[in-house]
Amino acid sequence: MSKMFSRIAMTNSIVLLLFSLTFLEHGLLFQRVSSLGINYGQVGDNLPPPDKVLQLLSSLHINKTRIYDTNPRVLTSFANSNIELFVTVENEMLPSLVDPQQALQWVTTRIKPYFPATKIGGIAVGNELYTDDDSSLIGYLVPAMMSIHGALVQTGLDKYIQVSTPNSLSVLQESYPPSAGCFRPEVAGVMTQLLGFLRNTKSPFWINAYPYFAYKDSPTKIPLDYVLFNPNPGMVDPYTKYHYDNMLYAQVDAVIFAMARLGFKDIEVGVSETGWPSKGDGDEVGATVANAAVYNKNLLRRQLQNEGTPLRPNLSFDVYLFALFNEDLKPGPTSERNYGLYQPDETMAYNVGYKEGKTTIDVLDMRLFVGHSHAN
Repeated sequence: MSKMFSRIAMTNSIVLLLFSLTFLEHGLLFQRVSSLGINYGQVGDNLPPPDKVLQLLSSLHINKTRIYDTNPRVLTSFANSNIELFVTVENEMLPSLVDPQQALQWVTTRIKPYFPATKIGGIAVGNELYTDDDSSLIGYLVPAMMSIHGALVQTGLDKYIQVSTPNSLSVLQESYPPSAGCFRPEVAGVMTQLLGFLRNTKSPFWINAYPYFAYKDSPTKIPLDYVLFNPNPGMVDPYTKYHYDNMLYAQVDAVIFAMARLGFKDIEVGVSETGWPSKGDGDEVGATVANAAVYNKNLLRRQLQNEGTPLRPNLSFDVYLFALFNEDLKPGPTSERNYGLYQPDETMAYNVGYKEGKTTIDVLDMRLFVGHSHAN
């Protein structure tokens, strides 16, 4: 009997959440064009110089890219281009940037000299802090974000540059079904502070979401077509009755439900990293050229449709592919060095439909790239 009442209570709770989220989706958050960017990591000793990277991105009509620092060579090379940069404050810098004066100095030396010639649209403060092995930095995150935002206000740049932080999907205690999405208890308190900041500054919640990891861990339980966006029966959330035909959208909706459980129903979600490795070790099931090509090609197709998730069907969301290049100095398993669409010599690792000047996917209309991480 107690289990039955528990299920009824959970169903009622999800219905209330769903009602409020649906109201917001139709009433307060407005439809816009989605954006597709790419992560430009630099953990390699054989990568092309930034000016060559700019030429490559321009030839592909990509006009948003994320870097994992504030490399002056990149910021200088990308000046007077059509490419918007999403830059990063390295994790180890957070303690010093809690000090408003240090944050102001950082903005005036790392951002202001390059803006607006270089289009800087966002600052990622740290990367996957809540699930990093060094938990000592967690307490510095939101104070550092507040100080950096304050420095942007002082310098008049807050109207142009958003401040947020990318999170690993591991911040969720539950992600299946999506309506059960909730944050891990140990991060819920600090997550509330983060979400409050994002709401106040109208900044998105960024998530690094890799369906590949879920498939690698359970290849006999998770259908490959479901994680690759291929035609498949999908799954139905038993509480919302929403149908999901791919895992990435289910993961995004799980994050939206997790935020709603903490009382934050009006924050946009973006995918700061997603991708698929083209090569892996013997135990890295599914890490193949064929799967990587299919995943990224199908994701491009879905982004072309400017669609939302089942929970927010009229709200498209931004996605940054991981990654532009294979990076030979990245530590860890073989897959870590093989997420790139390109080899360091600028030849394709595999073809996802791009070709210089246009793409073979219906001509990859760069309306995608207007608008508004696998840790490096």
